[in-house]
Amino acid sequence: MTFTVRAPASSANLGPGFDSLGLSVPLFTTLRVTPQEVTEVVPLGPALAGTPADKSNYVYRAMQLAAKRAGRPLPPARVEIETEVPLARGLGSSAAALVAGIVAANELLGRPLDDEALLDVAAREEGHPDNVAPALFGGIVVATLDKLGTHYVRLEPPAHLGVTVLIPDFELSTSKARAVLPKEYSRADAVHALSHAALLAAALAQGRLDLLKHAMQDYIHQIWRAPLVPGLSDILEEAHRHGALGAALSGAGPTVLCFHDTRDSTEQLHRYLQGVLNKNGLTGRVLDLPIDTAGTVVEAAQCLPSADQGRHNPTGR
Repeated sequence: MTFTVRAPASSANLGPGFDSLGLSVPLFTTLRVTPQEVTEVVPLGPALAGTPADKSNYVYRAMQLAAKRAGRPLPPARVEIETEVPLARGLGSSAAALVAGIVAANELLGRPLDDEALLDVAAREEGHPDNVAPALFGGIVVATLDKLGTHYVRLEPPAHLGVTVLIPDFELSTSKARAVLPKEYSRADAVHALSHAALLAAALAQGRLDLLKHAMQDYIHQIWRAPLVPGLSDILEEAHRHGALGAALSGAGPTVLCFHDTRDSTEQLHRYLQGVLNKNGLTGRVLDLPIDTAGTVVEAAQCLPSADQGRHNPTGR
């Protein structure tokens, strides 16, 4: 009865879409779940070295959240955890772990929770839906969280839209990145944020790649976080001159995301981003990635009824 759950990394905000807009990329956190008489939590690989190997592990605590929402006890299981998502880099590592755990528990319990409930559990735990929504559903997602629930619109990525990420070799905690944000904003900054977030969502929905460098401007969080990420200000101002369609801090950072047109070479953009790293005395890697469209996927390993054989996407798409 073993099954695997694979949840993708995500990049949130995309500039002005603070806490409400994100996309998924194909770097994965994978759980292998085997029902058995005693619960075991087994982190695997160097990326997870030092993480708890018991019920205090974040993945297992996420599983308990889903069981609580379903109103059922969580069956015991062996839960093996692996991840390709770099930790504390602004690529939704905690969201991938959270979503993977919630979906795994839902699978163990016989899928009592629907898509909206899965998203709501994850968003309320994170405090915002910008990472968990694309991790769950794939693609580009606009989402809100309020007392009435979590609401979302999923966008299919525009044709020819690719992602280049610069991932520095240092960590930046979300709490530290949030601590530098002001408690209040001017009306002008609020209007700027609202108008640019609306333009960005519309541009992505209609495939207007030409508008991205304008729509991704932001005064809500990036200018305040720039001192924490050497070279960020330069990239935001200059990346479009080196082949980027637009640039943004990925989540809380320090990863920086650039959009590119997949019909064009990214060689110049890679050279530029690597040069920014070198200029600031940093190391890191630059990757070209597609936008993941599958979201979280469940795959049966053995002995499941024929209707459940193979891949299952919790969204039902």
